[in-house]
Amino acid sequence: MNKLLDRLSHFFGKYPGLLPLVGVGLIVLNLILQLFPGNWIVESNLFLHIGLILSLVGILLVRPLG
Repeated sequence: MNKLLDRLSHFFGKYPGLLPLVGVGLIVLNLILQLFPGNWIVESNLFLHIGLILSLVGILLVRPLG
């Protein structure tokens, strides 16, 4: 478990803006999926919520890992 955390820490330290960028991508994907109604993913805004959480966590981790 410690090796995994070390590897993830080094990876995200090398690419500090990756998590917020992936989160914004998920939010845009949610916006595009809104054009196709009738799916439970669209109705629950799943990608919007995951993207928002991922972006906020990524912004919070930029400073400690960078």
